[in-house]
Amino acid sequence: MCTLALLGLAGTALSVGGALVEGQQSKQMADYQAKVYEQQAQAEAQSAAFEQGQERRKQDLLQAQARAQAGASGVGIAGSPTEVLAANARQGQMELGAIQYSSQLRQNNLNTQAAISRFQGKQAVTSSIFNAGGALVGGLSKIYDPTKALAPSATAATLPRRSVIFGGPVRAPWAGNT
Repeated sequence: MCTLALLGLAGTALSVGGALVEGQQSKQMADYQAKVYEQQAQAEAQSAAFEQGQERRKQDLLQAQARAQAGASGVGIAGSPTEVLAANARQGQMELGAIQYSSQLRQNNLNTQAAISRFQGKQAVTSSIFNAGGALVGGLSKIYDPTKALAPSATAATLPRRSVIFGGPVRAPWAGNT
């Protein structure tokens, strides 16, 4: 009986330890995933900066070509060509702003995913603590189960019977009364 109790206790200890280790591993995985999301957000920022640089160079080239065409045609830069150049510059700035805005949205999404992943890791640790506690209580309750204790009838069968009979002769074989 003692060996079974020790085995039950060892099984409970393994269940508790397993639940705690599982929670820590889940947290480590969530932290790793969060780092990946943060790296993706950083890469997105770098990509957007590169794309904005490319767009600026493209806009500068278009502006230079427009000025060169206006100059080659013999028209002065004042008046209508100036308005066209200004409109092109405004459009270029809007495109740069759109690139920045789009990139910022993607970065925010990735950073939010990182925060969610970290939160899930913390929740996994908390859950594992409760699971370990449940396994501990469940395991300890199986070691001593009152439903498996000896029943009163079984207890009575194993104990010597002593009975007293009132009003009759006492016959004890050891006393020579047969």
